[in-house]
Amino acid sequence: MPETPYSVSRAHARFSFIAEAEIAETGNSKGLTARISELSSRGCYVDTVNPFPEGTDVHINIRYGCSACDFKGKVIYTHPGFGMGVRFGEITAAARATLDAWLDELARKSG
Repeated sequence: MPETPYSVSRAHARFSFIAEAEIAETGNSKGLTARISELSSRGCYVDTVNPFPEGTDVHINIRYGCSACDFKGKVIYTHPGFGMGVRFGEITAAARATLDAWLDELARKSG
């Protein structure tokens, strides 16, 4: 993705994050394998040449290191041929703890 010529102000810190993921439309057991390239406390960016349409409800399983976590979410924007932005929905306490641990690690590495 080309960098934009202006800065983007975000409410939640976003980190470069490389992890494997399985993502499927909610209610569909067949999904696709993809790569996560960015992560925040509210969502992630999924690299895939065939993104789901904006507004699609999804289930995503992210595998990072020795841990994995399931999230429900919604596609909030797409870049055809590149990927899609997913905003997480309601997050369980266990998923929140895993996500927070990942974000803490990423913040330490970037600081």
